[in-house]
Amino acid sequence: MQGETAAIRITENEGKLDVFPQIKTPSSGRTSAKSWQYSDHMENIDGYLMKYTNLVTGWQYRFFVLNNEAGLLEYFVNEQSRPQKPRGMLPLAGAVISPSDEDSHTFTVNAISGEQYKLRATDAKERQHWVSRLQICTQHHTEAMGKSNPPPKSRSYSMASQGSGSSPMSVRRPSQNPASLFNWSQMHKGSSVYSSKRSLVPDHLMDAREMMTQAQGQHRDLIQSIEGLPAAPGLSPLDQDLLMLKATSMATMNCLNECLHILHLQQMARQRSSLGGPTIEWLEPKLPDILKNGSSSLGSFTTGEGPLEGSRLELSSPESCSFSGEQEDIDAEDELEDSFTDKEEDLGAVEEERSVILHLLSQLKLGMDLTRVVLPTFILEKRSLLEMYADFMSHPDLFVTITDGSSPEDRMVRFVEYYLTSFHEGRKGAIAKKPYNPIIGETFHCSWKVPKKPDASKEPSQGSPEPAAPQDFYQVRFVAEQVSHHPPVSGFYAECQERRMCVNTHVWTKSKFMGMSIGVSMIGEGCLHLLEHDEEYTFTLPCAYARSILTVPWVELGGKVNIGCTKSGYSAVITFQTKPFYGGKLHKVTAEVKHNPTNAVVCRVQGEWNGVLEFSYTSGETRVVDVTKLPVTRKQVRPIEKQGPTESRRLWQHVTESLRQKDIDKATEHKRILEERQRSEERHRAETETAWRTRYFDREGDGWVYHKPLSKNSALKT
Repeated sequence: MQGETAAIRITENEGKLDVFPQIKTPSSGRTSAKSWQYSDHMENIDGYLMKYTNLVTGWQYRFFVLNNEAGLLEYFVNEQSRPQKPRGMLPLAGAVISPSDEDSHTFTVNAISGEQYKLRATDAKERQHWVSRLQICTQHHTEAMGKSNPPPKSRSYSMASQGSGSSPMSVRRPSQNPASLFNWSQMHKGSSVYSSKRSLVPDHLMDAREMMTQAQGQHRDLIQSIEGLPAAPGLSPLDQDLLMLKATSMATMNCLNECLHILHLQQMARQRSSLGGPTIEWLEPKLPDILKNGSSSLGSFTTGEGPLEGSRLELSSPESCSFSGEQEDIDAEDELEDSFTDKEEDLGAVEEERSVILHLLSQLKLGMDLTRVVLPTFILEKRSLLEMYADFMSHPDLFVTITDGSSPEDRMVRFVEYYLTSFHEGRKGAIAKKPYNPIIGETFHCSWKVPKKPDASKEPSQGSPEPAAPQDFYQVRFVAEQVSHHPPVSGFYAECQERRMCVNTHVWTKSKFMGMSIGVSMIGEGCLHLLEHDEEYTFTLPCAYARSILTVPWVELGGKVNIGCTKSGYSAVITFQTKPFYGGKLHKVTAEVKHNPTNAVVCRVQGEWNGVLEFSYTSGETRVVDVTKLPVTRKQVRPIEKQGPTESRRLWQHVTESLRQKDIDKATEHKRILEERQRSEERHRAETETAWRTRYFDREGDGWVYHKPLSKNSALKT
């Protein structure tokens, strides 16, 4: 059996690991010579750590060695016993490295086999050093393992009877018996000697296969029970909920089949390595010169195939962290209408990347915090999270007319309308992709030009805005900054000085694994200031969910949002409703605007946040807003060459360009360099005991506030 990828090659031999001749290079510290070149941050490290054994023995000092080439974390009783066989070892491919929340010294290494090492360093700095090196090694070997085991395209199966074709998600495939269900015979090819050796190894997946056989029978019984219902006016085989139940059962069985196949491949790989079967040979990766040992320059980024596009990567060394606290000079005249017209493509069915996703899912537990989990590059959008927040302002004409409301009730309803219409463009519809995680200190600046209208009190039309004279517009300015890395907190601020209004928001994005979904809680609060009326509107944000991550991923919003104005006594409750398991509509939203002193509901809203919204007033009047037909005002952004080194588009430009070219490997390398730069700077600040200084936002209590908001400008207040 032989297969090749860019990262590894699987060969059939006598249990020998083929490697390239070692290249001896001068090294310092604990970095050893290797058969292929690593970057400076991918080094073989060793040292003493405390390892938790059990309740009786407790913590014990052990000597640990990180072997990047083999992808192993080994440990010995002490350093003197290192020439002997390791006391224990963990394969890092598919592992999860997690700093512990119990203190600043402890961390865990969770292998894909289920084995766990609970370790403790001497201090926080040493823990960060081990965790970052282990995560880099883990990511490299996990990606290589995913590439080496793509799922066969013909393993999907159907256990539904011929009459079950009415299921909306079912696919007709030849029926298979339990023995051929997983195509074990195809996986058993090899020499007779190897087969006889492997037969001596216990099969740890036998119980799983037996349970799959039982599940297969239960699934078949379910299908037969549904299809055996009489065609009566009541419950029938064509009932929508029953059809959905059949489809869900089929999708679940397919998913379990994929997972069991991955586990089988991993079991085979472990058996081969111990019995002389096919072995894995690590090839020299196509790393750029910037990542190789002995490289002292960060000025170029090249591979063996020639220079990359945009060959200059603006990476700062740990000593160049002085940009924190320094504000950039933003000249509005340099800003041009945004020419970024790329449309995000749906991920579609993730067949090619399914093995990578399954490896990732095998590491996760329900409710697990995904903040420190590295997600595959192919799911990334071509924009930073900070720019996504700016795209929530894509209807600035609705924003500036909030203050035109003739009464507190009218202004609250206008704000609710603006709030509900902002998510469609900001979220780019229901595309299930993830923006870049901003690096601490990253910023994004832009503005919008909103044409002035003869009658500003008129409600905004849904047609295209009329062209205005060069100076006949309002300017809305926006700035965002990543103010914290752990936890990841962003602050963003927008203002229209001429309309005497501004909004300040801080958001902590917290992701959790929820089985076949990923939930993102946007923890934080915003405040809209209408200085003309001396009103403040506080509001929260909904949660976002990436659904069906193994089939065709899609996004929905969920949760309850509260908006309130203390001065006027008006409040609103917006409910983003997630789709029920059976039936129900997608992207449904409802809202109520209430006058708190009288407890009277003055307006109700229902519809879809990415479709049609209907506003109903107590007077009996109704108004319909089609979000998809609202005009989108392009933001004004400075060209990349005029942006500062930490502005989003300049910072991520090489990742974005690689994604445009659909070169995922190159995008991953650029992304990895930026993330390692951030870790390096974080270590440097810890070593020098230098606190991080933000540029535009100041800490106030539990939140972050823009340092020069209009709300604190006494001249504008009067």
